[in-house]
Amino acid sequence: MNGSSTPAPAAAPAYRRLSVEQRRTQLLAAAVDLFGHRRPEEVSVDDVAAAAGVSRPLVYRYFPGGKQQLYEAAMRNAAEELRACFVEPAEGGMTQRLSNALDRYLAFVDEHDAAYSALLRGGSVAETSRTDAIVDGVRRGAAEQILMHLGAPRPGPRLAMMVRSWIASVEAVSLTWLDEGKRPPAQELRRWLVDHFVALLLVSSTTDQETAGVALAALERESAGSPAGDLARRVTPLARAVAHLLPPAVS
Repeated sequence: MNGSSTPAPAAAPAYRRLSVEQRRTQLLAAAVDLFGHRRPEEVSVDDVAAAAGVSRPLVYRYFPGGKQQLYEAAMRNAAEELRACFVEPAEGGMTQRLSNALDRYLAFVDEHDAAYSALLRGGSVAETSRTDAIVDGVRRGAAEQILMHLGAPRPGPRLAMMVRSWIASVEAVSLTWLDEGKRPPAQELRRWLVDHFVALLLVSSTTDQETAGVALAALERESAGSPAGDLARRVTPLARAVAHLLPPAVS
């Protein structure tokens, strides 16, 4: 022997023991990421195990229902994020609060486009009545937050219907935005959606006294520099253009 020694092989990294809650959180985070970027039918338990760096049996130990349980847990996680998008401090005008909420909402849609599309379009092999309930919970939560911003936590049927119809429009527009390659830019889309909300609120005010009172109170708190002020400037020329449709003033 020449006296030289063979280097000892590098020690394998020690297996990191996690608590039950830590391991479950780790697996769920891997599932959320996969379902957020791929359609449910394209994700397997093996994919989740590989992403988390664990074995397939370990995934089943924490999620005995396998892929379906993981998918529903991931959707509940996404639902909480979507509901949180509409939580905004009760400061400033209503349209600026709505703009802030939509910025967060559209950022989520952009980041989790595959999961958002699969969840709202339906037809997935992973879809169940429970996932439907999760989606409806997001809609109810968003409506509750918007009604709070309007100062109407207990709305009548017409105001409640107006807000829910706008939320449905946001979902449909978001899906179309994804289909169109995320064009126009998110900020332009957000402004358009806020305009739609104000327009729907004002049109509904013409036939519903409660909505009229809520709209007037909300718009009184708006400033010239708010999204509502910007919309008013853009609409004013159109208002002049249809003046001939109004009945003549009685002298």
